[in-house]
Amino acid sequence: QVQLVESGGGLVQAGGSLRLSCAASGRTFSSYAMGWFRQAPGKEREFVGAISWSGLSTRYAVSVKGRFTISRDNAKNTVYLQMNSLKVEDTAVYYCAAGPYRGTIAEYDYWGQGTQVTVSS
Repeated sequence: QVQLVESGGGLVQAGGSLRLSCAASGRTFSSYAMGWFRQAPGKEREFVGAISWSGLSTRYAVSVKGRFTISRDNAKNTVYLQMNSLKVEDTAVYYCAAGPYRGTIAEYDYWGQGTQVTVSS
């Protein structure tokens, strides 16, 4: 069992940066790949990126590649999403989840409650 709590969301101007954190509880955190997802109003939840259990592999959605970076600190049971060069279209509720590295959204087992990111023009 893994419990996840996101933090770090907020309001930022276009072109700015934010770093989201996802704190996990549970002894099995380091055995899971971690994913970040987002859901904008009126849209389906979408994949943002994922990091392997070791932190050695990452993958990203095309829309965020080169702007967002995922990292993790297994000693702190925390995964991060560094978001740079933010765009208005990045506005969404961001979720972290634990599951298979290349899994679909439905295959992720544990989810946080989400944190709101709003990018203003």
